[in-house]
Amino acid sequence: MAKVPAGVVAAAGLVGGYAVARFTKKRPLGGVVLAGAGALAAQRWREVAGTKAAAALGAAYVAGFAGSHPLAKKVGAWPAVLGVAGGVALASWAVVDRRS
Repeated sequence: MAKVPAGVVAAAGLVGGYAVARFTKKRPLGGVVLAGAGALAAQRWREVAGTKAAAALGAAYVAGFAGSHPLAKKVGAWPAVLGVAGGVALASWAVVDRRS
């Protein structure tokens, strides 16, 4: 069975975390989804590309989460979340997923 690409896991964490927080109105629950997917993606990043790459991609994941908030004020919440999720997925593909 093929593994799900880490970029897909990371993007799903960003989108899923936002969706859970928004629709349940429980932000901590969204944070659990965000953190869980981020941890899974980081594990795969480290396995394939090493600690430095995993740290850089983890920083991009956190920056994407943080950056989606001010971006949402300009373009809307869903476009902001989807945009940063796509950016993190693309970075993951470039550094890790295309190798495997």
